[in-house]
Amino acid sequence: MDGTTNKQSVGAVTPRSARFDEPLRLKSGVTLGGYELACETYGTLNADKSNAVLVCHALNASHHVAGYYADDPKNVGWWDNMIGPGKPLDTNRFYVIGVNNLGGCFGSTGPHSINPATGRPWGADFPVVTVEDWVTTQARLADQLGIQRFAAVMGGSLGAMQALAWTIQYPERIGHALVIACAPNLSAQNIAFNEVARQAIITDPDFHGGHYYEHNTRPTRGLRVARMVGHITYLSDDEMASKFGRQLRHGRLNYTFDAEFEIESYLRHQGNKFSDYFDANTYLRITKVLDYFDPAAEHGGNLSLALEPATASFLVVSFTTDWRFSPERSREIVKALLDNRRDVTYAEIDAPHGHDAFLLDDARYHRLVAAYFDRISKDLGA
Repeated sequence: MDGTTNKQSVGAVTPRSARFDEPLRLKSGVTLGGYELACETYGTLNADKSNAVLVCHALNASHHVAGYYADDPKNVGWWDNMIGPGKPLDTNRFYVIGVNNLGGCFGSTGPHSINPATGRPWGADFPVVTVEDWVTTQARLADQLGIQRFAAVMGGSLGAMQALAWTIQYPERIGHALVIACAPNLSAQNIAFNEVARQAIITDPDFHGGHYYEHNTRPTRGLRVARMVGHITYLSDDEMASKFGRQLRHGRLNYTFDAEFEIESYLRHQGNKFSDYFDANTYLRITKVLDYFDPAAEHGGNLSLALEPATASFLVVSFTTDWRFSPERSREIVKALLDNRRDVTYAEIDAPHGHDAFLLDDARYHRLVAAYFDRISKDLGA
């Protein structure tokens, strides 16, 4: 895909880095002395700075949400089908911000960054962060941009968890939350999948206790397996069946351990591609971010109490074949919000794609999001 061929693209974009020197006290108790966040913006911030929308990324994404890079037109933003002029999140009306979260590997301070105390990469010494820590850093970025209140915070999957956390941590600073393909916490099965992925990385001989940078190597084998495990959970059984079925690559069984079925070849390709660009220490930490998210935990497991501070209006969206974050989990969020008499719109989209549906083109889904942003635009008087 070449971004230059997209008539509704935000066009060529340039990432920037925001520096923060104020110490950050993490939820773990560790204090980070200073850090940088990579970010991109699209559209124009209006005079009263009321049309800003924060888009939060999921596990392996980044600040590069829309558009393309002039020197690499094929590097298109991960939610480019959603964001741009005339798209559901219309950059003719809204100022959109994408951020690579703390601990990431696309320009923000993370395990690959230099630890000022040692002069070497942080590696395994980089602290474990949480959704709440990310939201705190995003609020500081908003302060730096002069944005006191977001028209909306939006995300899918782990990004949606951040949107949900925004409504609890900074209820006065968010007008609307778009919570897509989300869960209020991970099930035991989901935590188990994450642990298998982490063990694949940690037990790779090239991991070196997380200090592989110093050994001029990378745990690519473990990272490949981790991505393969994760990718299986993002697709539905129906989607796998329709794409691959039991198709053989060479039309016959060869009685070897090579990739004989098309699905095997596909997973290996995804694993190889992922291991080329993603950092293993970042992967370990982001899966822990997922595991730890549970706003109800501090309220005896009562999600309604946890969401009591929220004053935003909500759009909650789930997908019927998403077995990783099933519609039942989204309905838990909806119930808790209704218990607090909050303004909630809920949609359950009948889509065959599994968890990845939130990233894909689905006319009903996109019309829904567009209609919701029309409402937000009217609220702003735009």
